[in-house]
Amino acid sequence: MRGKLVIISAPSGAGKSTIIRHLLENDINLEFSISATTRAPRGREKNGREYYFLTIEDFKRRIKDGAFIEWEEVYKDQFYGTLKSEIDRIWSHGNHVLFDVDVKGGINLKNIFKHEAISIFIMPPSVRELEKRLLLRGTDDPGKIRMRLAKAEEEMKLADEFDNIVLNDNLEEAEEEIYELMSGFIRRET
Repeated sequence: MRGKLVIISAPSGAGKSTIIRHLLENDINLEFSISATTRAPRGREKNGREYYFLTIEDFKRRIKDGAFIEWEEVYKDQFYGTLKSEIDRIWSHGNHVLFDVDVKGGINLKNIFKHEAISIFIMPPSVRELEKRLLLRGTDDPGKIRMRLAKAEEEMKLADEFDNIVLNDNLEEAEEEIYELMSGFIRRET
């Protein structure tokens, strides 16, 4: 079975991971596509669960081998990408694919899969609120947070390239809105 694809993108700190957890807990035919990255694991992240953690050399080799549907150097020497094998794995289980990708990756995936995919951009209430969330997260130093905020401002300018924009100023409402958009798309014939 070739399922559908749900693309969720947002600036860092917009609530994307929390919303994705909610979607996965409430839809049995949806499966998370594990991205590959060259960044180090954070906190309790495990290889093969949140990400496939690869060396820069391995990532570049896989690029040359054509193993990625899309990939991006998000920060210097920090690559992220979607492995073709992930989509095949999920479809072989008879499930729909849920992508948690950066904004450029989301745009790339939508351009590749077109009508087979729905793309949803989670808009934070403000850059100031993003900063507050990133500080509370406690995983990045002040320099890294400034870098993330600058990137977020650029990413927010690309929101119109997504099928839907959902403002996350109330988590429960944003979760419900995204769930309704996603489930409506999955039920619809293509």
